[in-house]
Amino acid sequence: MRTLQNKTYIITGASRGIGRAIAIRLARAGASVVAAAKTTRKHPKLPGTLPETVELVEKAGGKGLAVRTDVRFPEQLDNLVAKTIATFGRLDGVIHNAGAISLTPLAETSVKLYDRMHQVNDRAVFLLSRAAYPYLKEHGGHIVTLSPPLNLKDKWLKPHIPYTVSKYSMTLLAMGMALEFRDANIAVNSIWPATLIATAAIEFAVGDRALLNHCRKPDIMADAVYEILCRDARTLTGQALIDQSFLEQCGYNTFESYAYNPDYADKIHPDIFL
Repeated sequence: MRTLQNKTYIITGASRGIGRAIAIRLARAGASVVAAAKTTRKHPKLPGTLPETVELVEKAGGKGLAVRTDVRFPEQLDNLVAKTIATFGRLDGVIHNAGAISLTPLAETSVKLYDRMHQVNDRAVFLLSRAAYPYLKEHGGHIVTLSPPLNLKDKWLKPHIPYTVSKYSMTLLAMGMALEFRDANIAVNSIWPATLIATAAIEFAVGDRALLNHCRKPDIMADAVYEILCRDARTLTGQALIDQSFLEQCGYNTFESYAYNPDYADKIHPDIFL
């Protein structure tokens, strides 16, 4: 396994799901992980807390730091970066995983909900990337957004415009930053799952727990992010990647083990936007 020893990464939305899986995967490779989330307290409906993620990071062999951070507020993101540097002395990558989702049509989306999706999704990418930039350029780093390729088919634009626009804005930011930051040796890419992933969004945003049987575990996204971070920043940047196809390029050839329910390994559903 290629090592990420002596490297430090910030992961937002790290209490559970994909964010937690990424944190553990990077820790297994020896990285220091700064896990950020809006609260350190237990959610009344959702499993997982930020301190639990840090405990798992350390059990996996990495060093962990929990920083309570609401990504809507620039001063909290500045504090997140400052605490990272104060604790570990360097920053090698930022994984923008925190997200807000509402699959509502435009006419049924409140201004408050619209603003929240954009604050948590694309605005946070701008704010945290800007705060991290001076430190990422010191060593040649990575920025990864969890956002989809730009698919302009009616199927995806029509049903939930506010959410779609916020996620596509993340990808556009990644594409633009890849160009702007290229000379600073900072790679910027987006990554998105080929299939549904078993997360809280499936249970609560989509509202169909039965769909979990047709999902993959977050581990596949964690492996994909790990592979991105192992690449030289000069050789992979400006790409809108899909987890399975990217992992195939990296030499992975079996994906059954990622199934949330092994009995449904051949009945996995594709993700939205694809």
